[in-house]
Amino acid sequence: MKSTDLPAIAAVSSPDHNAERLAALKNLFPDLFTNEGKLNLDELKKVVDPALVSETERYDFRWYGKTASKREAFTPSRAALVYDKDRSVNPEKAGGNMIIEGENLEVLKLLTSAYRERIKCIYIDPPYNTGKDFVYSDRFAEGKKPYWEQTGVTEDGMKVDTNSDSGGRFHSNWLSMMQSRLLVARYLMKKDGVIFVSIDDNEVQNLRRVMDEVFGEENFAGVLVWQKSKKGDAKLIARNHEYALVYVRDREHALDNGVWRRKKPGVDEVLAKYDEIRARIGEESHEIIQSEIRTWYSSLGKADPRRAHQHYRWSDKRGLYFADNFAGPDDGRTSRPRHDIIHPITNKPCAKPSTGWRWDEARTLDALAQDPPRIHFGPDETTIPCRKTYLFEVQSEPFASVFYRDGRAGTLEVESLVGKGLFDFPKDKDVLGDFFALTTKEDDIILDFFSGSGTTAQAVMDLNKTDGGDRQFILVQLPELTAAESSAHKAGFKKLSDITIKRAERVLARFQKEAEGYLPNDPQKEFADNLGFKVFKLAKSNFPRVEYAPDPDKSEEENIEALKQYIHEKEQTFHLQWERETVLDEVLLKNGFMLDYTLTPRPEFKKNAVFLAKDAHKQSLICLDSNIASQTVDHFQKNTGHFFICLELALDTTKKWNLKHHLGDKLKAI
Repeated sequence: MKSTDLPAIAAVSSPDHNAERLAALKNLFPDLFTNEGKLNLDELKKVVDPALVSETERYDFRWYGKTASKREAFTPSRAALVYDKDRSVNPEKAGGNMIIEGENLEVLKLLTSAYRERIKCIYIDPPYNTGKDFVYSDRFAEGKKPYWEQTGVTEDGMKVDTNSDSGGRFHSNWLSMMQSRLLVARYLMKKDGVIFVSIDDNEVQNLRRVMDEVFGEENFAGVLVWQKSKKGDAKLIARNHEYALVYVRDREHALDNGVWRRKKPGVDEVLAKYDEIRARIGEESHEIIQSEIRTWYSSLGKADPRRAHQHYRWSDKRGLYFADNFAGPDDGRTSRPRHDIIHPITNKPCAKPSTGWRWDEARTLDALAQDPPRIHFGPDETTIPCRKTYLFEVQSEPFASVFYRDGRAGTLEVESLVGKGLFDFPKDKDVLGDFFALTTKEDDIILDFFSGSGTTAQAVMDLNKTDGGDRQFILVQLPELTAAESSAHKAGFKKLSDITIKRAERVLARFQKEAEGYLPNDPQKEFADNLGFKVFKLAKSNFPRVEYAPDPDKSEEENIEALKQYIHEKEQTFHLQWERETVLDEVLLKNGFMLDYTLTPRPEFKKNAVFLAKDAHKQSLICLDSNIASQTVDHFQKNTGHFFICLELALDTTKKWNLKHHLGDKLKAI
């Protein structure tokens, strides 16, 4: 008999009476237990005698591992991102678009050098803490084995920890995982940046408290409730929704850089129809225009978003408007304006609302003096006048905190691109597109470090196609192995990150297919022809690490000789890696260059291969030759305008001193 065929221990042992007693106690007094389900002895002592517990009460949010999680967030990374040419698509047209395969905490740390305060919007859909989902392992450290070795998986994959609620750390593990990543992510956000985090009922209250600590309660923007279905099965309440918590990096900066608004659904079509009727009938025939626009409204179906604007049914030479009430609110105040408004035909004072006017007399007179007046009158003075609200002036609206979008749409989209049954519960690209349209501008960077099936990449590309923007996406996905019996694995997707990359590739192909019939100068053709992305993988640093330790059984001379040999072997390994051109990205990224940098050879250097590295924010000369020639050093005696990055091992003492003398702080020897 195999060990796996043996019955569970609980099936053959006597009842666990302690567990029963604890369960009974928790049922009676749940406040005596921690969030992880453990009995809080201090709380129990307080029941017996409050004097038994000495403490200073304060508002605090604690969990097991919180301190270690914060420490891990601020521990620097010495890993590297290695360019994967084979899986990149149209890399020469990628701009800043990239998909990074690797453990996301380590990747976020690496990005902070170049992308600090440069990300406008972050969207993440982290694993929901159901007791069955995984929690990422923070195990990519230089002093330990590589993370794929630690977990017993191949270099191309990573096993992850389970988070069973029976382990006593159900909430703690998840909170630690989230806290460390949010802390680093905050450094990447622009001062007017925003983050959306999808979550469900299991952790929404805890996530809110963690994000309050990381971003500050004052930077809480709101909770979005996404209703994903109209039905649901439940014994008590059907849970057919999830949430997105929204925080800004700095509330004042976010408000200074524009109020969030989105175009009202159907408004463009209504205005287009109005313009068509007005052009056909004539500028001055407003009664006929009004009649036609009302007839058109009536022809629309009840669910048609254009019909929601049917109260905009009046017309004047300024445009289509709504005769909106401007009575003062019914709040019991008796001091509201009650001035007369004279009817333009009868010349008699119009009826007043019982609560007075919303506007004072000066504002009313200004509205009447405009051409046409911004006040709408009835046929005579017996009708209370209204203010005119023009549709073209109120085309946008705040994003509603509660919205409905069928949750099946995301699944159908993934199935159409990569296949059926390959990825569970993908997000809806249109919902994410709404988030990005609400909060970003044409050239912003959008980051998703729990990228899953790659919905964010598609949402960004769709939005750029719609508004002509040039937003860039950065996706990070753990190379989690797919289960051997899963549809994804059978379809050739050995890792979840394979699905992420393939989906982005097929979205690009779809755009290019759609654009085949366009003329070369058509904007949609240009858009499709200029799409691409680069793929990077998290890897060990290319630079040698000092892991030598002297042997106490050897003499000092023997240990010195062994150290020299160790250094020689490490340097040889490094040169082999440089010959494979894997070190340049690491050097420039860690020196603050974004990964869409350009590299231009500088012909004035005859003895060394020197390049000008440049991104949108900085530039520097760089040379990674193993020996810097004297002529190169002499060049910087008169040309000190650029920073210069080189290998320290390429300089002897004299060359290093001279370069330091010529360049000062502009020299970076690594």
